Amino acid sequence: MGMFAVLLLAGVVMYFAFPETANKLIASSQIGLEKVLAKMGVSNGAGGNGSAPEPGPQQAHFTNIDGNVRVRKASTNTWVVADYSLVLDKGDYVQTSAEGIAKVVFTDGTNYTVKPDSLIAIQENSVNAAQQTKVSVQVTTGTVDLATPTLGSGSKSQVSVAGAVATIASDSAAQIVNDPRADQHEILVKKGSGEVSRDGRTVPLEDYTKVSFSQKSPDMVKTRELRPPILMSPPPMQSVFLDPATKGVNFTWTPVDNVREYHLKISKNASFTELIVDDKKPTTQVLVTNLPEGVYYWQVLSIGMNGKESSESETSRFTVAPRGNGTIALDLDYVQLGHVIEVKGRTEPNARVMVNGQEAVVGGDGSFHHFTNPLPTGENIITVTAQNAKGGVNTATKSVVIQ
Repeated sequence: MGMFAVLLLAGVVMYFAFPETANKLIASSQIGLEKVLAKMGVSNGAGGNGSAPEPGPQQAHFTNIDGNVRVRKASTNTWVVADYSLVLDKGDYVQTSAEGIAKVVFTDGTNYTVKPDSLIAIQENSVNAAQQTKVSVQVTTGTVDLATPTLGSGSKSQVSVAGAVATIASDSAAQIVNDPRADQHEILVKKGSGEVSRDGRTVPLEDYTKVSFSQKSPDMVKTRELRPPILMSPPPMQSVFLDPATKGVNFTWTPVDNVREYHLKISKNASFTELIVDDKKPTTQVLVTNLPEGVYYWQVLSIGMNGKESSESETSRFTVAPRGNGTIALDLDYVQLGHVIEVKGRTEPNARVMVNGQEAVVGGDGSFHHFTNPLPTGENIITVTAQNAKGGVNTATKSVVIQ
């Protein structure tokens, strides 16, 4: 304590004796810390004084890992098990197993969902002196979904597959499929726009248009695709209760024009390898009965008049919870720390608290705090559920925007 007091006194004296020098040192330390945090993905690099990411190579990070996911680091050329603390650099590979799925977010806010049995390579992830970003990913095999944020002028988000390069515009979403064994390669724009270049030819893409090609032919075939529906209920990341009368859960989605029926899939995992429901119905509402308690994932595909299915809808997650005797107390406070949200609160002692599917540690007095994984740029939903031993449940959601 004595040493700390001496250092504090020396700092105060220096600040008043040499204010300009002291301010420079403080500003330099703050900028340095912000750059380190920006590299790690837990800060947007903006800072309070308008600082930005340092030009040069950047790092990507995982925001979701489900099942078996591996990473081959370019620096060591060895495969390691993926975890949230593992950062991704240029030259790294990400591989998912038959039951694995991963979400990777880059410095510019572009996010990739790597589906099961897929392999991608990070070709570029950098920022230049003009703060223009460039992200480039190669889909070696499998399927990935990607979404771009609002990109700055001169910034690029690209994905390559089987010799073709797709440039995806701002605020757009796309799906890439690469099947080398069958020599089938597809690039579908689900939202926004983009363009695909191959062998000197460029094809523009709009909402739900797709380019298909094979290595045997120089041609690229552009087609308009059927849209999947938008999921409505159960709402994402929510706890639901079985209806007392029907013992079921209602699943609803929006109608799509020129559709014969819909293909409903409900699974116990995000890779949909354990289907609980695999059914086709002509309606936009289905009652599913006797779902056991637990976490579920669901999606719906449209089926056209010709019997051809659309791409999958967005995947939604929900929890079937036991119906208890009313709700329990749940007081919450949220603190944003860059891309990480600290959730602080209080509930009943010995209650169980889940934050976006991850369990928080609850103290003897019912207080808890939990740090989320780094969240991608854009709107995110934070769901907090508290449950006691008697089945009492209380769920709260909050929308947060990461910039």
